[in-house]
This record gives sequence, C-alpha cells and structure tokens, in this order.
Amino acid sequence: MAGDDAGKINQIRGLEDLKCVAGARQAEASVAFDLSQRRKQAAAGVPAEEQGAGVAAQIALARRESPNRGSRLLGLARALTGMPRTFAAFRSGLLNEWRVTLIVKDTICLTPENRAGVDEELAADTGALDGIGDKAIIAAVRAAAYRRDPASVAKRAARAVTERTVSLRPAPDTMTYLTALLPVAQGVAAFAALSREADTARSAGDDRSRGQVMADTLVERATGIPGGVTGVEIQLVMTDRALLQADGEPARLPGYGTIPAASARNLALSHAASHELSLWVRRLYTAPGAGELVAMDSTARLFPPNLKRFLQVRDETCRTPYCDAPIRHHDHILGWAGGGKTTAGNGQGLCEACNHAKEAPGWNARPVPGPAHTVATTTPTGHTYHSTAPPLPGAPLAGGAQSCSSQKRRLTLARATP
Repeated sequence: MAGDDAGKINQIRGLEDLKCVAGARQAEASVAFDLSQRRKQAAAGVPAEEQGAGVAAQIALARRESPNRGSRLLGLARALTGMPRTFAAFRSGLLNEWRVTLIVKDTICLTPENRAGVDEELAADTGALDGIGDKAIIAAVRAAAYRRDPASVAKRAARAVTERTVSLRPAPDTMTYLTALLPVAQGVAAFAALSREADTARSAGDDRSRGQVMADTLVERATGIPGGVTGVEIQLVMTDRALLQADGEPARLPGYGTIPAASARNLALSHAASHELSLWVRRLYTAPGAGELVAMDSTARLFPPNLKRFLQVRDETCRTPYCDAPIRHHDHILGWAGGGKTTAGNGQGLCEACNHAKEAPGWNARPVPGPAHTVATTTPTGHTYHSTAPPLPGAPLAGGAQSCSSQKRRLTLARATP
C-alpha cells in the first residue's frame, strides 16, 4: 500500500536523523572524555607534550573502530566545538557525520578564528547545504577557506606534497588495489604515459583491453621485468595437503588475507617455474587440536628474526581489536622490565601507533590461556578488550570441528630469485 510505503520512508528518515543525534552526542562525549583524561594525566605529573596519549585509542575501542579512525573521530569532535553552526546542523540531522567530516577536513588548516568565520559563512544550520552533493559542499568550503586565509591553504597544499605515498589493500577475487597518492602533475603525467602505451599497443593489434595494458605496463615498469615477479620475498601460508595433494583448504597471503587453494598453488608453483625462481619451503607446526602455531622462544631482550617471522605469520596484522594495520613492532605483552619473556606466547605483532598507545599510563595487557593465542588489554578506565590470533589454514573450525584437512602441518613458502 502507498500509505505503508510512505510510513517506511518516514521511518528511514527518522532513523537517519537519530543516527545524526547519536553521532553528535558521541562527539560531545569524546571531547569531554579527552579533557577529563588530560586533567588526570596532568595531575599525575605527565609532561604537557605527552598529555592525551592513549585517549583516541580508548575512543576507538569503545566505538569498535581502528586506532587511526579513532584519532580522526576525536579530531573531528574537537574541531566541531569551534564550529557551532555546523555542529548544530549535525545534531538536527541536516548534515550527517560524513558531510561534517568533509567540512572539517578542508578547514582544519585554519586558525580557530578563521574556522569560525567559515562556519558562520556556510550557515549549515539554516539548511543552506541541504540538497547539494558532496562535491558541491567541498567546493563551497574550500572557497570560503581560501577567502579567509589563502596563505594557510597554500601552505597546506605544499605540505601535502610531502605526504605522497603508495599503499596496497585487498580487493575481491584475489586482486589488490595498488594506490599512489601523488602531486597532481606527477599523477596526471603517469596516467597519461600509461594511456599512451595502451593506445599504442591496441593500435598494433594487442587483444588486451585498454585497462589491462595499462595495469600490465605499470607492473612491468615498476618491477623491471614482465609479470612483475622479482626477488622480493612473498610469504604464503598453506597446508601441505593444499600444496601437494590438491586439498581445498584456503591459504593465507600476509598483507592480503585468505586466498583459494588453487590460487595459492598457482602462486607457489606456476610462477616459480615460469620465472625460474627458487622456491623455499619453511615448515611450521601447529598444536594438535588447537590449530595454533607451536611456540618459539628466545633468551634475548629483542625478538630475533625467526621469532619475528613467527609472530607475523601467526598474527598477520596488528593485534589491537579493530585494527588491521601492518605489523611494525614486535611487542612483549608482559613487559621485559616486569619479567615478561621473549616468547611467542608473550609476543604480539602491533602497528607503531598501537604499541605507543599501549605504553601510556594506565594500560596493561596479559596473555590469556586457551586453545588459541589470546591477549586481554585493559585501558585506564578499566575496560578490557580481547584479541585472538586469526585462524591458520587447516585450523579447527568454531565449535571444535575439524576442517576437511586433518593435517597439522603448515608450510610457509617464500619465493625469491636464486
């Protein structure tokens, strides 16, 4: 019925407004929590430049977000306190959290006074931005920011050049997104060069699509050889049955995630044969019935190379809940100074930001006994969060059931040039 459908739309709109109200309330609570934590840290004698450490990480855990996202959410909340009209539009549902973020992002380089001036000019709480798209909002904010302080906007653009980088993230169907953040001139030039190469190849009768030629050319020019397989080591974790007996147990490729067994065999064997590469096999064993890698230990203060490799294979990404950043630090769960040992059981892989957050006053962590490697992290407010190492290929399924492969051996394959 038309009436029923109208009611459903009204409900959807009402729930969207409710999400905005909740988001605005979260922002207010985040700012209040930040101020309270800073006061407590100051009273405890924490140096001024170190006050606020660990606050964003606690907010991230509470919101089930990564620490990086938690830091951005806290920054957004702080900025909104100086933009009352934008904040009011957020509370009323005229702007959602994403659009508020767009406004803050392009005014964060301004002084508080100029940011407040842009806020007044936009007058978002009057509905001035209602009905326009994201690009139009960005354009309006940038124009207002430039009118207020062109020098700061130009300085920000110059600083952005130093943030150029290349990143890799998983894509569906055993593909990846290789992304480059470049200055506009370099980005346009690189894309134009790939486009010309594709047009030339297609004109000469190449049956690949234009996009395929561009992708293949990018890989060949970056690596120096066709196919892009070089002496860079590629770790691959799979069962021996999946490698040698065509078992269907999926494999794991660090930096990507789970891949089909057939794709893993092709990566491990077919590429090695076609590019005359050496194939090195390292055997790692799991505990019977648990699917956990057998422990390794060391008497050294720092984790030795083989134990670091062990932690990276076991943990795959940063062990902080909701964080999937690459492992940069190999951390003692119970600190070395407090008697913690350099063992796999007392080790975990963390990203740099999470390792620093863990060292802030009031944080502590401990290993939790059990069939899988688990860490309990307690924050200064007394909240405890648990992190369990991801299951390895061939590990027991939830509920104790065994996977189709009963083998407990795991193979880590590394491909490298002779």
